[in-house]
Order: sequence, then C-alpha cells, then structure tokens
Amino acid sequence: MRQAFTLCILLFAATLLAQKITLSGTVVDRERKEPLPGVTVRAGALGTITNAEGKFQLVLPAGTHELLFVYTGYEPARQVVRVLEGQLTELTVQLSYADNLLQQTTVTAGKYEKPLGEVTVSLDILRPRLIENVNSTQIDESLVKIPGIAIVDGQASIRGGAGFAYGAGTRVLILVDDVPALQADAGYPNWADFPVENISQIEILKGAASALYGSSAMNGIINIRTRYASDVPETDAAVFSQIWGNPRDRRMKWWGTDTSGIFLPVEAGYSFAHRRKTGRWDIVLGSFGVYRDSYNKDTYARYIRFTPNVRFRVNDRLSIGLNSNFNFGRSGSFFTWANDSVGAYLPGANSTTANRGRQRYFIDPSVQYFDLAGNRHRFLGRYYHVFNDNTDDQSNRSDMLYGEYQFQRNMEHLGLVLTTGVVAIHTSVEAILYRGNYTTQNYAGYFQLDWKAFDRLNLAGGIRYEENILKSPEIIQISPIEFDTIPNGITREGRPVFRLGANFQAAEATYLRASWGQGYRYPTIAEKFINTSFGVGNVGPNPDLVSETGWTAEVGVKQGFALGRFYGFLDVTGFVMEYDNMMEFDLDRIFPAIVFKSKNVGNTRTTGFEVSLMGQGALGPGTFYLLSGWTHIDPIYRLAKGEKFDQSKYKTSVDRNVLKYRFRDMVKVDAEYVIGPNAMGVSVQYNSHMEAVDLIFELGIPGVKSFRDRYNKGFTILDLRASRKIGKYLKISLLCNNALNQVYSYRPALLEGPRSYTVRLDWKL
Repeated sequence: MRQAFTLCILLFAATLLAQKITLSGTVVDRERKEPLPGVTVRAGALGTITNAEGKFQLVLPAGTHELLFVYTGYEPARQVVRVLEGQLTELTVQLSYADNLLQQTTVTAGKYEKPLGEVTVSLDILRPRLIENVNSTQIDESLVKIPGIAIVDGQASIRGGAGFAYGAGTRVLILVDDVPALQADAGYPNWADFPVENISQIEILKGAASALYGSSAMNGIINIRTRYASDVPETDAAVFSQIWGNPRDRRMKWWGTDTSGIFLPVEAGYSFAHRRKTGRWDIVLGSFGVYRDSYNKDTYARYIRFTPNVRFRVNDRLSIGLNSNFNFGRSGSFFTWANDSVGAYLPGANSTTANRGRQRYFIDPSVQYFDLAGNRHRFLGRYYHVFNDNTDDQSNRSDMLYGEYQFQRNMEHLGLVLTTGVVAIHTSVEAILYRGNYTTQNYAGYFQLDWKAFDRLNLAGGIRYEENILKSPEIIQISPIEFDTIPNGITREGRPVFRLGANFQAAEATYLRASWGQGYRYPTIAEKFINTSFGVGNVGPNPDLVSETGWTAEVGVKQGFALGRFYGFLDVTGFVMEYDNMMEFDLDRIFPAIVFKSKNVGNTRTTGFEVSLMGQGALGPGTFYLLSGWTHIDPIYRLAKGEKFDQSKYKTSVDRNVLKYRFRDMVKVDAEYVIGPNAMGVSVQYNSHMEAVDLIFELGIPGVKSFRDRYNKGFTILDLRASRKIGKYLKISLLCNNALNQVYSYRPALLEGPRSYTVRLDWKL
C-alpha cells in the first residue's frame, strides 16, 4: 500500500512538471515606457523574441525559471518567475538604456539593429541631445562636430572624400528613415528640409556603401532617423534668437550703414514636436520655422516646415506608416564676395541669386510585416517634389518616386542574418537651368549576409547590381556654336558593386575590424547638363561625363573603457580611398569667357588615419559628455609611373600633388558637464589650411589670393554654451559661437560669420 501511494505521488509530480504553461509579457523602455520589438527572451534552452508591440509568449513547463532579456543598446535584464497550472502569468519588463556606448543600437551598416561595437565599418552616432544643445537650425551645423566630417558650401565630405561642387554632385548619400533624400536633379542635400525637431539619432557611416545603398553612397552615408511616438505623450517646444556682432575687422561691417534697413544680422525661430499613441495609432506632429537676415548681404531665409507622421499597427505582425515633410519659403544668397576687406560680406558682381519661393515636400508610405516564420517583409516608398522659383533663369522642378521591397531572415540558431531587396527609382526634371526635360530610371537588387560566429566574430558580405537609364534631349547645346549628340537621347549603364567586412571581439571591450567596399556614382543631371552663368563666369554642360568608381578599405580598433560610472571608447582607424574618373567642377576655358564644367579629372587616392575618443556618464558630482577626434589625410592624384605633377593640367593654385578643397587635418572636441539643473559646454574645431583651390579663384576674384596668403595657418573656432533647467519643464540656454571672433573661410570668396550670441528657451512636457 505504501509503495503504491509513493508511486502515485511520483507520477503526479512528473505529470505536473510535464505540463506546459504559456507565459505572456511585454518589454518596454524604462524611461519612455515605449514597447521594444525584437527583444530576445530566453529561459534556458527555450527562447523567443518580442513582436512589434513588444509582446512575447513563451511556453514553459510548470515551475521556477530565470528569464534573460537581451536587446541591442540596452542593459540585459534577468527575472525569476514561477509558473503554475491554472494561473495566468503575465509580465511587464523594463529595460534600461546602456551607458556603454559600444552597445548603442545602429541599423545603417546592415539594415538591421546591431551594437555599435560589432559593426564592421567606421560608424558614428549623433544624438538629439547635441543638436538641441547647440541650437542647430539645420542638421549640418551639428554634423561638423563629428570627426572627419566637413561641410563645404552645403556639400558633405567624409575624410576628404569630396571637394567643392557648388550645388551638385555629392558623394555622401543622405537618408531620412533609410530612404534617399537628395534633390533628384543635382544630388544636393536640402539641409533645411531635415527635421531637427524630431530626431531619434543620426548615423554616419564612413566609407563606400554602394553595395547596400547604391549610387551617391560612394563616400559614406548620413542616415537621419526620426522618432516614433511612445506610450507616454511627449511635447517638445522651443523658441530661439541669434544675433551676430561686429567682425574683427570693422571695415567688413555693412549693416546699419547702408539703405538696406538691416541694422543687425539676426535669426529667430521656433521648434515644435508632439508624439503620442492613440489606440493602435502612433501620431507625430512637428513644425519648425526660421526668419534669418545674414551677415552676408542679400543672404536671407524665411521658411516654415511641417512634419506630420502616422503609423497604424494593424496587429502584432503588421504595421502601416505614412511620414511626410512639407517645406515652404524663400531665400537669397551670393556665390562670391566683392573683395576680402570692405567687401568681404558684400556680393561680387553678378553673383547674387534669390529664391522667390519654394515648395518642397516628400510623402513616405511604408509597410512592415513579420510572417509566421519570423521573417521581416518591408516596403519603403517616397514621393519627393521640389519646385524652386529662382532668379536668373535658374528655376527648376523635379519629382522622384522611390520604392524598395526588403526581405530579411534572422536565422538566430546559426547566427545568420540574410537581407535582400529590390529598388526602383524614377525621376523627372524640368528646368531652364538644363535647357530641357529629363527623366531617369534606376533599378537595383542587393543581397547581404551577416554571420556572427563563436559569439565573437562578425562577418559581413554584400553585392548590389544597379542599372541607370537617362532620357535626355538628343541634341545638347554646349556653347553658342557647339553641339553634342546623344543617340536617341538614351544613356544606359549597369554595374555590380561588392563589400566585405569583419569584426572580432578580442576582449570584453576590445573590437578589431577590417572592411573593403566598392563605390559607384552615376553623374547627376546638373553635372551633365547644367548651362548657366554665375559670378566669375559660366557653367557649361558635359554630356560625355562618365561615372566614377572606387573603393575604400580600412582597419580599426575600438577599445571600451570605464572610469567608475563614466563609460567611453577609443577608436583608431587607418583608411585608403581610391577613385577612378573622379568627377569635379573644373575650369574648361577662359576665352572668350570663363567656363567651368563637371569633368572626369583623373584618378585619386586618399590615405589617412582617424583617432576618436567618445564618452558619457557620471564623473565627480555631475555627468560628463565627450565627443572628440583627429582626422589626418593625404589626398593626391594617382599619377602614371614616371609622370610628374603638372599644375597646369589640374588648374590648381599650388605646384604640388594635392587634391583641391581638402583639409589635411581636422581636430574636433565637444564637451559638456551637467551638475543638477546647470550645464556648461564647449566646442573646439581646428581645420588646417586648405592648400589647393582652383587657380582661377585666386586669379579672377578680388582678394582671394591675398586672403589665403594672410590666413594660411588654418583656423580654430571656439563655441561656448551654458544652460539651466527652470522647474520641471523649462530650460534656458545661452550660446556664444566663434567666441574668439576668428576670420575664416571654408572655401574661397565666402567668409563665415563673426561672433554671435543666442538665447534659447525649451519647454518639455
């Protein structure tokens, strides 16, 4: 009898342990209470991931289990739970953002979330905190604080990969939420379109990225990721005002002494964003406006931007989004100064242009679906319309249609992530500026495989095939007496590009990486067909312009460190960039008139190194934030064996082999210390002397050569800021930019501003 009773007890216990019970839960961000999709949830050998709503279900045997929650960019969390038959167990788990900067989440390198430390290429992250604290009215004003980034007259260059191409042809692709956002006709970034009022983070990928992102990603990627709504409604608002003081050389001051009615250069504006969830709807409403009269005469801006975004979560697997951006305004500027003294902030002859009105907007539909096998299907679309009503017959209209289907399979048990997709882009352009109507079509397919092996080694490889079709007029007028013919008005070209990368975690906070990637850039319509005049001459078309190709290779090491609760990393990188048939605007002739054209100027090589030091966290009684780096490059033309450098061939201002419009050395430091409600910040930027420019600028524009001879030691810019929180919701900030009142220029014949003062008031609810 006793044996039978004992046997029954054992059978009952075995039955209880064999019972399977479903554990449900939700994982959210601890600070914002926002659901986190894609969190890995493990209980021993069993595991799952959270869906788009941050929810998960895990079937477990009855008993006690320790759950592990892992999510890129957040601190891992453990929780012990006891699940019993007949009891409904549902958890809410909160994850905290990781102070360790190496664990910051990135998506640009592989189109899926990955910790910064494991990325196989150089990639930096710009957080919205810095954009707000330095009162950036445009994102490029903050990007210049990133090591290796230069913005020359609106064009971005990474590690000297690009020079100066006024209004056309960038080698750095700008994305907004993973979709290209360059103006279709000129490949130009309209910085005033990008929503500083609603940024999640900006990711800067350095080096060729054409294998994943195509033409224009030859020198890198700037991916602007906007914020979604959280469970807790958020409202951010700010007003600001900036004034410029007197230049160091008082002869340069024109305001208050002429008939323009402008007594002081001034800028004023506002920023607003509201984010909330309502049922299954995510709603983001943003707006930004600026009124600016610049220190450069006849240079001004008046515009307003609206950025309404919505997302509807149909169910746990399917979501549909519609983001939009509308920008209306007008502006004016000049291309070259009158001279380097009394006319430094005055326009030169025939160099002023004005935008009498602009309408720019993009509308972005998107769909994301996770199938029953956990595969992600994603559609991204964009309709981008630009109309600029410009003076001097330089008006232009362009429309772009973009569509991308992406499939991603995460084979977690093998450590593999497969990403593949197809892209189609159609553009139409109409402008007097190009003397005709043009259409382009771009079709591409890409495939990338990422493999995490042995929990330490990350390998990545990808391929993309891209085809470009350009339809133009058949007869192109080169000059009053010259014409060129494009058979049937059709130009077609296809090309594959490849990339490889590796990252090895040698120690707990030591990551070694190496990468090689090909770059490819198809000429823009502006580069091939522009036909207009500007200050010192004319810009002519070049329908014979061909694509540039190249590659970037780098090796680097990231070393994380912790000083108490201050976390950071040191990154050291060596790199090489080679371009074939590099395209740049170049002097074509000086008689009977000065004419510039975009030309294939030859083959180039840029070698260099970059050292970055980043950190944030508790230090002493406060919190310290640090962003710093030094970039050194050696940019040259690749000459044939035995060939000597010919200054006249490259039409450069120096008789040595160095590419035009590059800074050999750039040193950048931005630091901020926060104690309680008070914060103090400093930003320092040093750029070495720009050794080489177009010779015609020194010969043909008054004061360029004398200015460059006087200021040939480079320049250092010091910006200061301080802020104080007032109560729970308000913050007031005071900023002083160019505190040393330096006289400096990023490119010939356009002087940067004197010392300025800014007051900003922020309200957060």
